Amino acid sequence: MALPPAPAARHAIVAGELTRLAAATTDWGAPAPVDGWTARDVVGHLVGWFPGFLAAGGVELAPGPAVEDDPLGAWRHQADAVQALLDERGDEPFTHPYVGTHRLDGAVDQFYTADVFMHSWDLARATGQEPRLDEDVAAQMLEGMRPIEAMLRDSGQYGPAVPVPESASAVDRLMGFVGRDPGWSSGGAAR
Repeated sequence: MALPPAPAARHAIVAGELTRLAAATTDWGAPAPVDGWTARDVVGHLVGWFPGFLAAGGVELAPGPAVEDDPLGAWRHQADAVQALLDERGDEPFTHPYVGTHRLDGAVDQFYTADVFMHSWDLARATGQEPRLDEDVAAQMLEGMRPIEAMLRDSGQYGPAVPVPESASAVDRLMGFVGRDPGWSSGGAAR
C-alpha cells in the first residue's frame, strides 16, 4: 500500500485499510496487542479521542453509532466524516491549544492518520488478519519519532520499546518502537 503525499488521499487509503480490517472482524472481544485492549477497544480509541482533539481547535464531528453497539458502524461513520472534512476544509487553518497552528489537513495527517496507520496493525493482529502497511511510511514515522523518544515515552502513550533487530521490516521496527511485540498474535481468525 503506497501512500500518496496529499493528506486527504493518505487518509482515504489508511482509513480504508482499517475499514477492511474492521469489516472482516468477527470477534470484537478478541485480545489486542495493547495490554488490556480488545479489537473493539482499538476502534474505541480512534473514535474516542479524535473528535475531542478537533473540538479543541473549533472543529466539530457529528457523533455516530456507539462503539459498544456497532464498532464497524462507528468506525465507518468517523472515517467518512474525517474524509469529508479533509476534502472540503483541508486547507483551512487549525489552531489547537497544545499543538499550535497547522493547516487542518496537516494536523489530521500528523496526529490522526498516523495513529490510524499504527492501530491498523493492532486490529489486524487482534483478529488474525494480515496488516497491509507501507514499509516506507513506517520507516519515515520511525525516523521522525526516534529523536523525540523520551517525550513520547514520558507522555504515557507508548510503552517500553520491544527490541527488534535492525534487519527486521520497517513495520516490525516501528511496532517494536511503540511497545508492540511484532511476533504477537491473539490466535484470532477472520472469517
